[in-house]
Amino acid sequence: MPRRGLVAGPDLEYFQRRYFTPAEVAQHNRPEDLWVSYLGRVYDLTPLAQEYKGNLLLKPIVEVAGQDISHWFDPKTRDIRKHIDPLTGCLRYCTPRGRFVHIPPQLPCSDWANDFGKPWWQRSYYEVGRLSAKSRSIRIINTFTSQEHTLEVGVLESIWEILHRYLPYNAHAASYTWKYEGKNLNMDFTLEENGIRDEEEEFDYLNMDSTLHTPAILLYFNDDLTEL
Repeated sequence: MPRRGLVAGPDLEYFQRRYFTPAEVAQHNRPEDLWVSYLGRVYDLTPLAQEYKGNLLLKPIVEVAGQDISHWFDPKTRDIRKHIDPLTGCLRYCTPRGRFVHIPPQLPCSDWANDFGKPWWQRSYYEVGRLSAKSRSIRIINTFTSQEHTLEVGVLESIWEILHRYLPYNAHAASYTWKYEGKNLNMDFTLEENGIRDEEEEFDYLNMDSTLHTPAILLYFNDDLTEL
């Protein structure tokens, strides 16, 4: 593990998070910044949108920008759902929003180019990470500056990934010791693995507002300005 000043850890300049929350995906909802999620994965379709800019076949995809489109797919085959076309009696892709990029036309067509290789939904090139099935809130308190921020994070994210989320608020976040209830956190573990329980279900069971109590991680400065 390379060392960064007083803190051992990954090179966060090239660090890539594994998980994204639905709220994060929803922020990428424009043709020039177009993300979708399906079957537990998150995809950046911006290059596809640029390639087919102005093409009517892009319209159904733009309409669902920032959304989860798992219902488009057969989870067993990971292909677009199919049905029997009542017009031709043939097995066709099911596209209620209309035909979109890489979906063949309903009838034979001489101007349809099928030399694109794999359709976009089968290309790993567009994948940017996994979709967080569940997220939770965590407070991060800088004991040096008394600043406090609340982040929404995925339950399976490591503390390193949470630190990466926190960097916009504190570029020196890796120069702090991260603690919970006086104990140093294992940066490779999740919140739950570090003993920071998600008590949302218990609050719901008691008919209490879970936002009234959000666990807090305390950051202690190590006197090592490590800026990314």
